[in-house]
Amino acid sequence: MVKAIGAFCISFLLAFVLMSFLPVNGEEEIYENMIRLHVIANSDSAEDQSLKLKVRDAILDSVEGMELNSMDEACNEMEKSIERLEKCANDVILAEGYDYPVNIVLGKENYPERVYEGFTLPEGTYISLQVKIGSAGGKNWWCVLFPPLCTTSAMEREESFIAAGFTGEQYETITKPEKKSYKIKFKIVEIIKNLFD
Repeated sequence: MVKAIGAFCISFLLAFVLMSFLPVNGEEEIYENMIRLHVIANSDSAEDQSLKLKVRDAILDSVEGMELNSMDEACNEMEKSIERLEKCANDVILAEGYDYPVNIVLGKENYPERVYEGFTLPEGTYISLQVKIGSAGGKNWWCVLFPPLCTTSAMEREESFIAAGFTGEQYETITKPEKKSYKIKFKIVEIIKNLFD
């Protein structure tokens, strides 16, 4: 009997710890329905950091006019645009008097939790358009290309998410992340209830 109680307590603690890391409240769909933008500077020097922001602006200007109605369409368009975006970034770098190479890759990348103005993106693995300038040894800049949160106002944000296929609950996860902890607690209660049933 003592062993059974001990095993139950250990199982409960493990479930509690694991649940804090598992995506709930639709987070897995958030990861799968976004393209992040990650621009990495050559170094942390003031000049390289300034150049990074100019490259970022050029990339954002280049993708702003794209009509992207779904994640598949966005991925296809980004993949087809890599060569054009690299040329765009190279033009900026040369105009600023540098000869750094630029490497742009569309792939999966791990991101920490990130707080932007008015919304929070959970930690996880996202599709990412990664722009590496030179040796890519400097501080980086992050945002969201799809839905187009880098280029939309706070007023347009919810419309961008809904148009991209996000549910109201997923949008709430991003804009009201404090509610996520309650979901985790309720999920743990549900697991324990299922164990007894």
